[in-house]
Amino acid sequence: MQLGRFSIGTGDRFAHQAKAQLRACMLAAEAGVSVTPVWNKSNREHLIIGSEPESVRRAADAAVKSLGWTGEYFCDADHITLQTVDRFLPVCDFYTIDVAEAIGKPAAADDVNAFVARHTKLVGEIALMGTQEKFSITEATVRATAEKYLAAVQQAGRVYRHILAAKGAGNFLPEVSMDETDSAQTPVELLLILAAIADEGIPVRTIAPKFSGRFNKGVDYVGDVAGFEREFGLDVAAIAYAVEQFGLPGDLKLSVHSGSDKFSIYAAIHRTTARLDAGVHLKTAGTTWLEELIGLAEAGGDALALAKEMYAEAYAHKEELCAPYATVIDIDERKLPKPGEVAKWSSREYVAALRHVPGAAGYNSSLRQLLHVGFKIAAKMGGRYLELLEANEAIIARNVTENLFDRHIAPVFLGRAR
Repeated sequence: MQLGRFSIGTGDRFAHQAKAQLRACMLAAEAGVSVTPVWNKSNREHLIIGSEPESVRRAADAAVKSLGWTGEYFCDADHITLQTVDRFLPVCDFYTIDVAEAIGKPAAADDVNAFVARHTKLVGEIALMGTQEKFSITEATVRATAEKYLAAVQQAGRVYRHILAAKGAGNFLPEVSMDETDSAQTPVELLLILAAIADEGIPVRTIAPKFSGRFNKGVDYVGDVAGFEREFGLDVAAIAYAVEQFGLPGDLKLSVHSGSDKFSIYAAIHRTTARLDAGVHLKTAGTTWLEELIGLAEAGGDALALAKEMYAEAYAHKEELCAPYATVIDIDERKLPKPGEVAKWSSREYVAALRHVPGAAGYNSSLRQLLHVGFKIAAKMGGRYLELLEANEAIIARNVTENLFDRHIAPVFLGRAR
């Protein structure tokens, strides 16, 4: 199973947009770049919507068959743990093993000592390919990193072996995710984490560290873009070193996992992957649901009325909806329009407020973030919402494809400005 140099993880909350998403990857192929689609949906999202992992597989398989896609494609058991993985085993072939909650928990002292003893060759200066910089690593750094991350990597190993026992070698791809934690991993820490992953025997294909800066749901990156570019390049160099020294898979690559619309750093990612001849896995989960809302608003009539109702419900339940996402949203309640105001909006006004075009007149990042976490409202509407999706498929599909290709795939993988 080959993920390829470039891949994109894309969510589809209600399993109606797989064809539209796949069309975006087909547009990339027509432009000369292969981008592997990975459809992802977490256990939390399945629980909120009341769906099963099989629905993701059915939608992906149907899209591939309908459009005649001949490349690889995958279904991701997103953010799984040992407690949640079993329901995904029959249908998924990509597993995002999330061990963020175990970061900082102590590993056994003997295990830490053994790790330090096993990796004495890392102590000193390490020259990195593709960069003028060097890593300077002390034994104290190795020990401190093991004390912070070794238990998390050991947890990843337990989950990987559980999947392996069920699926068999070569039948799935593992990702290790450490992005949903308080502080970013340094490139040196990433290198040592990869050493621990190799010790666990995990043939990891993508790794999702936490990068510096703020990665919120549905809106742009906030942080030092130049600093991110340097950090990203050092992480790529650390991966190249780890592949060579630790025997990890040759196609191992970074996963830019956190947030949704990381537009400000896309040019930096493209420059770095081009300069270092590296791959990248980009996750955009969550934005498809917003493109459905945009399509409904554009359609007008009953569809626009439902989009307005969706906002009114989200506004009325904003505390409940935002609580699980408090660390990855920054909503200024003063900038949220009252539902009565939104009820008077034209189709054009609703779309302008929700569509993520930074700097555009009417764009409202607080409204966008609230609706981003408000998919539970649509789930409660059930058939009423799904029927309007189907009735307005053409306009919604156009928005989904254009968003995924123009705003994500083109700038990251083709180097085209938005």
